[in-house]
Amino acid sequence: MSIAQFAPAALSRGSSRWLLLASLALNLFFVGIAVAMAIRAPAAPTWDRDVFVRIERIATTLPAADADLLRGEVAARRQALEDAQHQFFTAREQIHTALRRDPFSADDMRAAMLKTRTARQNFDQTLQGIFANAASRMSNSGRNALADWPPRRKSASKDK
Repeated sequence: MSIAQFAPAALSRGSSRWLLLASLALNLFFVGIAVAMAIRAPAAPTWDRDVFVRIERIATTLPAADADLLRGEVAARRQALEDAQHQFFTAREQIHTALRRDPFSADDMRAAMLKTRTARQNFDQTLQGIFANAASRMSNSGRNALADWPPRRKSASKDK
Protein backbone atom coordinates (compact mmCIF):
# COMPACT_ATOMS: atom_id res chain seq x y z
CA MET A 1 0.00 0.00 0.00
CA SER A 2 1.45 3.40 -0.96
CA ILE A 3 1.25 6.60 1.06
CA ALA A 4 -1.28 8.06 -1.35
CA GLN A 5 -3.50 5.05 -0.75
CA PHE A 6 -2.90 5.03 3.02
CA ALA A 7 -3.68 8.73 3.72
CA PRO A 8 -7.39 8.65 2.77
CA ALA A 9 -7.83 5.45 4.74
CA ALA A 10 -6.11 6.94 7.80
CA LEU A 11 -8.23 10.07 7.66
CA SER A 12 -11.37 8.06 7.50
CA ARG A 13 -10.48 6.13 10.67
CA GLY A 14 -10.34 9.22 12.90
CA SER A 15 -6.58 9.76 12.90
CA SER A 16 -7.17 13.29 11.67
CA ARG A 17 -8.28 14.05 15.21
CA TRP A 18 -4.93 12.81 16.52
CA LEU A 19 -3.10 14.83 13.91
CA LEU A 20 -5.08 17.93 14.89
CA LEU A 21 -4.41 17.27 18.59
CA ALA A 22 -0.66 16.80 17.97
CA SER A 23 -0.54 20.00 15.94
CA LEU A 24 -2.38 21.89 18.68
CA ALA A 25 -0.02 20.53 21.35
CA LEU A 26 3.03 21.52 19.32
CA ASN A 27 1.66 25.03 18.76
CA LEU A 28 0.88 25.42 22.48
CA PHE A 29 4.41 24.28 23.29
CA PHE A 30 5.93 26.98 21.07
CA VAL A 31 3.55 29.63 22.37
CA GLY A 32 4.53 28.64 25.93
CA ILE A 33 8.20 29.05 25.09
CA ALA A 34 7.54 32.47 23.53
CA VAL A 35 5.57 33.62 26.60
CA ALA A 36 8.28 32.34 28.96
CA MET A 37 10.96 34.21 27.00
CA ALA A 38 8.87 37.39 27.07
CA ILE A 39 8.27 37.37 30.84
CA ARG A 40 11.54 35.86 32.03
CA ALA A 41 13.60 37.71 34.63
CA PRO A 42 15.33 40.79 33.26
CA ALA A 43 18.96 40.45 32.33
CA ALA A 44 21.54 41.47 34.88
CA PRO A 45 22.47 45.13 34.65
CA THR A 46 25.32 45.83 32.32
CA TRP A 47 28.71 46.65 33.69
CA ASP A 48 29.30 50.35 34.08
CA ARG A 49 32.92 51.45 34.29
CA ASP A 50 32.05 54.52 36.36
CA VAL A 51 32.83 53.69 39.99
CA PHE A 52 30.11 56.00 41.31
CA VAL A 53 27.40 54.09 39.41
CA ARG A 54 28.73 50.79 40.76
CA ILE A 55 28.87 52.13 44.33
CA GLU A 56 25.28 53.34 44.03
CA ARG A 57 24.20 49.86 42.89
CA ILE A 58 25.84 48.44 45.99
CA ALA A 59 24.29 51.10 48.24
CA THR A 60 20.76 50.28 47.04
CA THR A 61 21.15 46.74 48.42
CA LEU A 62 22.21 47.88 51.90
CA PRO A 63 19.97 48.78 54.82
CA ALA A 64 19.05 52.47 54.57
CA ALA A 65 21.29 53.71 57.40
CA ASP A 66 24.27 51.75 56.07
CA ALA A 67 23.65 52.98 52.54
CA ASP A 68 23.71 56.54 53.86
CA LEU A 69 27.02 55.83 55.62
CA LEU A 70 28.53 54.55 52.37
CA ARG A 71 27.19 57.48 50.36
CA GLY A 72 28.51 59.91 52.98
CA GLU A 73 31.97 58.34 52.87
CA VAL A 74 31.95 58.54 49.06
CA ALA A 75 30.85 62.19 49.20
CA ALA A 76 33.67 63.02 51.62
CA ARG A 77 36.30 61.42 49.37
CA ARG A 78 34.64 62.04 46.01
CA GLN A 79 37.38 64.23 44.53
CA ALA A 80 40.14 61.76 45.46
CA LEU A 81 38.14 58.90 43.97
CA GLU A 82 37.36 60.87 40.78
CA ASP A 83 41.04 61.74 40.38
CA ALA A 84 42.17 58.14 40.95
CA GLN A 85 39.58 56.81 38.49
CA HIS A 86 40.56 59.41 35.88
CA GLN A 87 44.28 58.62 36.26
CA PHE A 88 43.57 54.91 35.85
CA PHE A 89 41.43 55.39 32.73
CA THR A 90 44.03 57.74 31.25
CA ALA A 91 46.82 55.26 31.92
CA ARG A 92 44.82 52.50 30.24
CA GLU A 93 44.37 54.69 27.18
CA GLN A 94 48.15 55.12 27.02
CA ILE A 95 48.45 51.35 26.58
CA HIS A 96 46.04 51.53 23.64
CA THR A 97 48.05 54.40 22.18
CA ALA A 98 51.31 52.47 22.56
CA LEU A 99 49.78 49.46 20.83
CA ARG A 100 48.63 51.59 17.88
CA ARG A 101 51.94 53.44 17.49
CA ASP A 102 53.88 52.67 14.33
CA PRO A 103 56.65 51.80 14.63
CA PHE A 104 55.73 49.84 17.75
CA SER A 105 57.94 50.23 20.81
CA ALA A 106 57.82 47.50 23.45
CA ASP A 107 59.56 49.88 25.88
CA ASP A 108 56.77 52.45 25.46
CA MET A 109 54.21 49.72 26.05
CA ARG A 110 55.99 48.52 29.19
CA ALA A 111 56.14 52.09 30.50
CA ALA A 112 52.41 52.54 29.84
CA MET A 113 51.67 49.24 31.58
CA LEU A 114 53.73 50.26 34.59
CA LYS A 115 51.84 53.55 34.75
CA THR A 116 48.55 51.64 34.53
CA ARG A 117 49.52 49.26 37.35
CA THR A 118 50.48 52.19 39.56
CA ALA A 119 47.27 54.07 38.75
CA ARG A 120 45.19 50.94 39.33
CA GLN A 121 46.80 50.35 42.71
CA ASN A 122 46.12 53.96 43.72
CA PHE A 123 42.51 53.65 42.52
CA ASP A 124 42.05 50.38 44.44
CA GLN A 125 43.55 51.81 47.63
CA THR A 126 41.31 54.87 47.46
CA LEU A 127 38.19 52.80 46.82
CA GLN A 128 39.03 50.19 49.42
CA GLY A 129 39.73 52.91 51.98
CA ILE A 130 36.24 54.31 51.40
CA PHE A 131 34.65 50.89 51.90
CA ALA A 132 36.78 50.09 54.96
CA ASN A 133 35.87 53.39 56.63
CA ALA A 134 32.18 52.96 55.83
CA ALA A 135 32.12 49.29 56.89
CA SER A 136 33.74 50.13 60.23
CA ARG A 137 30.61 52.14 61.13
CA MET A 138 28.00 49.88 59.49
CA SER A 139 25.64 47.49 61.20
CA ASN A 140 26.29 43.78 61.09
CA SER A 141 23.55 43.32 58.47
CA GLY A 142 25.11 46.06 56.32
CA ARG A 143 28.53 44.42 56.45
CA ASN A 144 26.95 41.05 55.64
CA ALA A 145 25.18 42.61 52.65
CA LEU A 146 28.56 43.91 51.45
CA ALA A 147 30.12 40.49 51.99
CA ASP A 148 27.31 38.84 49.99
CA TRP A 149 27.60 41.24 47.05
CA PRO A 150 26.22 40.68 44.47
CA PRO A 151 22.92 39.85 46.19
CA ARG A 152 22.64 36.49 44.40
CA ARG A 153 25.89 35.26 45.98
CA LYS A 154 25.55 32.66 48.68
CA SER A 155 27.18 33.61 51.92
CA ALA A 156 29.87 31.28 53.25
CA SER A 157 28.41 31.69 56.73
CA LYS A 158 24.94 30.67 55.51
CA ASP A 159 26.32 27.48 53.94
CA LYS A 160 27.60 26.17 57.28
